Amino acid sequence: MVKHSPSLMTAFFTRERFGRPQFLAACLLLVFLGQCVWLIGHTGPFVEVGSTELLRVREGLQQWHGESVAGVPSTLPADVASPPRIGVDSNQGFDPNHSPLWYLILAAPFLGRHDSPLSVAPWYWPWLERLPFLLFGTLLGASLWYVARRLYGNAGGYIALALYCFSPEIIRSSSLWNAEPEMGAAWGAFGAIFTGIAVAHTLYAPREVVLWNWRRTLLLGLSLALAVGSQFSLIIVAPLALAFMLYLASERWQAAIVIWVAACSLAFCLLYFCYGFHSAVFWQGMRHVNFLNVTWQAFRMQGNYLGLLTQLGQSGPALVLALPTALLTYLAWSRTRYFGNTAPLLIAGLLLLMSLASPHYPGLGFQLVAVPFLMLFVAGIAADLLESKLRGVVLTALWTSLGTNALWNLAELALIRRT
Repeated sequence: MVKHSPSLMTAFFTRERFGRPQFLAACLLLVFLGQCVWLIGHTGPFVEVGSTELLRVREGLQQWHGESVAGVPSTLPADVASPPRIGVDSNQGFDPNHSPLWYLILAAPFLGRHDSPLSVAPWYWPWLERLPFLLFGTLLGASLWYVARRLYGNAGGYIALALYCFSPEIIRSSSLWNAEPEMGAAWGAFGAIFTGIAVAHTLYAPREVVLWNWRRTLLLGLSLALAVGSQFSLIIVAPLALAFMLYLASERWQAAIVIWVAACSLAFCLLYFCYGFHSAVFWQGMRHVNFLNVTWQAFRMQGNYLGLLTQLGQSGPALVLALPTALLTYLAWSRTRYFGNTAPLLIAGLLLLMSLASPHYPGLGFQLVAVPFLMLFVAGIAADLLESKLRGVVLTALWTSLGTNALWNLAELALIRRT
């Protein structure tokens, strides 16, 4: 009997790729999207003409149409009133924190529109403006679930995703509800770190690892470009990714460096492309960038620590309550001190330190980027505890805290009135 090979569609839609875990994760992400949509729907029907957000879109559209480069000294018509832009007006008109990529992403959903963003903004403008960040928020949630599941199993994946999908800070940032457009930076930074780790785990394979890893090299370069292009100060994730690669593949360090250099070169070319290949504009923009806007005196300010704790509190009650327990467990139980738990803890700690050192912008951006790593760390510790003799107690605590967190967040959303 001749056996027929399965069709491409059948081979792709297997239970390993689309089974019960994937279905449950997709349901959680749909609930997350529903909360974001509810929040956007209650932002009000109009965006104020001449506001900073519409002017950002205008700059991005001008570059899409080849008229100028965004984030450099303004080329808006003289009759357009431009509100003050934090850090830009005092930096000779150059944006010290964002590359043109940030503006291009903001403006991308408006490319099919023929009306001007500076005209009376209709009801659908807030939806178009927030569309890319809804996508980034959903993709970051999916990436968090994927990484957590690979590291800690199904339980870890569900815990991390449940923390993420009912986090007020994540929902607000994905919906741009009184928040800066930073979800692209968060997804890019998360992707850069764990793509670098994934590359390192493949370097011991008996094959030509540099060429075989071209897909991951491409993904690492794209992640770095998105992270740094959305927030220049996230350039710190590049050496962090290299450090993890060298640690995990110490015997193949040459291959790790080659892949890292190739990814960084790709990211550099992408950012250069975003400046329209205008060398003079690119180098002028780089001269005015604040890659590390650090103020060491900020560590002496008590209010700075209180602000950090307040901001972390916006990540959700469940995460705030679980984090101290997870830290104590990590310190007291040697079984939890392995790379899968240590890596996200180290990254989150460094990002929070950078946030303290940058009390203004981009400090809040660092805090947002740190949140998924904190969720990953908590999920890893919880998954370890579920394999201990305390499984019954831990399972009860998890169901109670995660369920209460979800209900509290939904109740808070229900109280929002249209502005």
